[in-house]
Amino acid sequence: MGAFVISKRFDDYYKFVFTSRKGKAIFTSFRYELKFECEEGIEYFKNEIETITFVKAKTAGGKFYFKIMLEEVHFATSRKYTTELLLQKGITEIQKYAQKSEVLDFSSNDLVFPEIDSF
Repeated sequence: MGAFVISKRFDDYYKFVFTSRKGKAIFTSFRYELKFECEEGIEYFKNEIETITFVKAKTAGGKFYFKIMLEEVHFATSRKYTTELLLQKGITEIQKYAQKSEVLDFSSNDLVFPEIDSF
């Protein structure tokens, strides 16, 4: 099952990334000024999963990606994929697991692995 991962950007805004079961990013949200807005965005996405539209596109360099549209508003953008099959797998992962996925909050500036004192 995938996960929604909340993090803080360098500009002090928040974002979330939906990751696959293997931990690979599938899509990234736009930025949110406050963390609770980011959390509300995740809940809104989960509750409205049935109304999502995926708009597939291709970059000038030949990579595939999709935009997630909610109520005809651009909500998030996927990572770039090398093939259409991988792109479709990303969409399928969202449809299958997003509603049940947990939310992980890594937005605090605490280091996951504290620095070791040098010898």
